[in-house]
Amino acid sequence: MPQLTSRDRFSAGQSAASTLETVTDTLAIDTTERAAETPDLPQPYRELGLADDEYARIREILGRRPTDAELAMYSVMWSEHCSYKSSKKHLRYFGETTTEEMRSKMLAGIGENAGVVDIGDGWAVTFKVESHNHPSYVEPYQGAATGVGGIVRDILAMGARPLAVADSLRFGPADAPDTRRVLPGVVAGVAGYGNCLGLPNIGGEVAFDASYAGNPLVNALCVGAMRTEDLHLAFASGTGNKIILFGARTGLDGIGGVSVLASDTFSGDENSGGRKKLPSVQVGDPFTEKVLIECCLELFQQKLVVGIQDLGGAGLSCATSELAAAGDGGMRVELDKVPLRAEGMTPAEILSSESQERMCAVVEPSKVDAFLTVCAKWDVIATVIGEVTDGDHLVVTWHGETVVDVPPRTVAHQGPVYDRPVARPSTQDALQADTPEKLHRPSTPDELRETLLKVVSSPNQASKEWVTDQYDRYVRGNTVLSQPSDGGMIRIDEETGRGVAVSTDCNSRFVYLDPYAGAQIALAEAYRNVATTGATPLAVTDCLNFGAPTDPGVMWQFEQAVHGIADGCAQLGIPVTGGNVSFYNQTGETAILPTPVVGVLGVIDDVRRRIPTGIGAEAGETLLLLGETHDEFGGSAWAHVIHGHLGGLPPKVDLERERLLAEILVAGSRDGMISAAHDLSDGGLAQALVEMVLIGQCGARALLDEDADPFVQLFSESTGRVLVAVPRTEELRFTEMCTARGLPWRKAGVVDPEAGGLEIQGVATFGMEELRDAFESTLPKLFD
Repeated sequence: MPQLTSRDRFSAGQSAASTLETVTDTLAIDTTERAAETPDLPQPYRELGLADDEYARIREILGRRPTDAELAMYSVMWSEHCSYKSSKKHLRYFGETTTEEMRSKMLAGIGENAGVVDIGDGWAVTFKVESHNHPSYVEPYQGAATGVGGIVRDILAMGARPLAVADSLRFGPADAPDTRRVLPGVVAGVAGYGNCLGLPNIGGEVAFDASYAGNPLVNALCVGAMRTEDLHLAFASGTGNKIILFGARTGLDGIGGVSVLASDTFSGDENSGGRKKLPSVQVGDPFTEKVLIECCLELFQQKLVVGIQDLGGAGLSCATSELAAAGDGGMRVELDKVPLRAEGMTPAEILSSESQERMCAVVEPSKVDAFLTVCAKWDVIATVIGEVTDGDHLVVTWHGETVVDVPPRTVAHQGPVYDRPVARPSTQDALQADTPEKLHRPSTPDELRETLLKVVSSPNQASKEWVTDQYDRYVRGNTVLSQPSDGGMIRIDEETGRGVAVSTDCNSRFVYLDPYAGAQIALAEAYRNVATTGATPLAVTDCLNFGAPTDPGVMWQFEQAVHGIADGCAQLGIPVTGGNVSFYNQTGETAILPTPVVGVLGVIDDVRRRIPTGIGAEAGETLLLLGETHDEFGGSAWAHVIHGHLGGLPPKVDLERERLLAEILVAGSRDGMISAAHDLSDGGLAQALVEMVLIGQCGARALLDEDADPFVQLFSESTGRVLVAVPRTEELRFTEMCTARGLPWRKAGVVDPEAGGLEIQGVATFGMEELRDAFESTLPKLFD
């Protein structure tokens, strides 16, 4: 790297990443003393993403200009990705709508590395979903891989053993050339990192839409478990306690990575590589992370840790400032003690590096030797880089000279908070008025047959086995349900059989049509999917993916979605425990469809009572459709696939009905009354029937209501519906329970192993091979 002066380094026109990568050379370190002596030295704060007023505020806080290292620190920590400066105002609504009863279920919530809930018998479960969108476009494999690695470390930092992962993926059109570049790399990255860690991938989604072309969404979820007494939090307390950095060495990879990449839009200028800024994407090493996990768990088991924080976005800048801000004193860090894997790294680079597989712990002096011994056992590099002080500042030195002297809360928690303009788009009324009623509806048996095959073979509706078969779904031996089941389920306690189920969901077309209702539909579907496995929904995490917050229409979508989720959770009585906001998901002026991914976690007392998705080979079992079907096609798969149409209103959602449906499904699981269940969502009853038959490899004869339109019955996407298979011996007991509780139901068919496929009486018959070819061949044809 050439040796550059400050002025050379900070010349206008450099990208944020290159600015961070070419900071002061070791012969002219920018110390706090020098900063005080040179107040008018030009600094590249705009290139680092800071606005004029933000830079002025930093100078006001410090009473001088910031040093190079301080500027780097504030720039990454005050980025949109790390500070939530455009979303804080709206996210407060989650707290305003959370009742004391909901809080009582949480051991840790919003603001911690991950949410933690008590699931009984002394067990606690932690889970969270986060985005790694822009890095996954720039470098699909490493972007996705390090997204998995980062969320796993968030779970680890709570004191839990990571047990399973899931992913929610969005790409451009399935047949677009760039999708062929991005999707295989992302899937390989998710698989490569998760498989090497030995974590089963138990759930998620894959969806395609033109709005994601050039801006894919890669949302990764992890779930872990611990005994309740083993919960750890991120704080630095106890004067004299040591700060230990352990894990991988710090390198130049990921300088200004996700913290910068996620805080601006894609430019849409192909000649400039499609980005205004192209920081290097982090490089992951899952084998190092696997050893780090086992090392951390032994450290926890020996009670050698006071506080702990993973190093993800913003690297050491985040870990040190957040630990200090959450503690009861100050912190002093000797940056020159940080183990490096690149020569000539400067303080700003070391503080901003997002190199993976690193953790930062607060350890009592008397336990440092034992801590280092455990790390040595696992061959994990561990270095004491500082200590907790009795002051109130975070002080960072470089070879004895002070390069950072800041109040830590101003870095970690007191960044700017924006009240962005919010305005309902002028196009929203026309969008909702453009209903699908004018579209031609199939009415003859031949038309209905052709429509069903076209819908189930479309990329969004077709089998995702091409993706999920690359994931190890059963490693560790505790996976009970995984793709293509409605929800993933793992065993937590091998003695009692206690387990948890998770599901992530979002139909972005519904959210686009009505952000409030669409977000509630996402919540309702994830809630329903968990209940369909037999688990009781318990808590929520979310990953809110939207366009640029500088667009008032985007902020209206965001505000509406947040209120929809919060109000829905309050009505269902389950808390939002944490999550992630991802803004600037757009290319040029084109924003993605608003995509608030909702993850729901549920608990089941005994996983042996889980409900599978595919029907079994028990002849004569009754298929029952729970819930009501209405003529609701706004944003539906049928309108999208057959007509390329998006308009009207999404289906109505009844959360009280969803709660009742969940209670009946859980009771049916507990009492052995349900042998299979599948929720109805995208594609309606037709999609559910095809999937239950193919997953179970068993035929069925479906019955439609003679007094209702076959098209509406087959393709409506009304919410609050589940198709269940019930043994003949339990049919009366189950239906009487539904009737007594006020849940509508009707007989929808029978399981028939001799049918050789799916027969929809009065409409069409589909052979098993015909269905399999339509449903399972789409993605292999596109990506093999």
